Amino acid sequence: MLNKDSITEALKHVYDPELGYDIVSLGLVYDVRVLDGGAVEVDATLTSPGCPLADTIVRDVTQKVAGLEGVTNVNVNIVWDPPYSIKMMDPDLRAEVFPMYKEDTIEADAR
Repeated sequence: MLNKDSITEALKHVYDPELGYDIVSLGLVYDVRVLDGGAVEVDATLTSPGCPLADTIVRDVTQKVAGLEGVTNVNVNIVWDPPYSIKMMDPDLRAEVFPMYKEDTIEADAR
């Protein structure tokens, strides 16, 4: 069944080509909406506004979601609010990638 959870699960198979981790675990997917008639909107961000692979990520999201049964159209909105921070990452991935990160003592972000 086409719903937010099934789309989010599919997006776990879209990887940031530079970082090699999926965009859901990275915290890059902000929202997913299923609209009337099978249209899908995905609000996502990038680790930086100048990401050279933005088109690749948008293409991969579009292809992965479009491949789901019942999807008639996919619109990917790249948004910058709120700005991306490593605080948005899945906590287990953040601990693996940034083992020294301590939310209460270190002010860290993706810059």
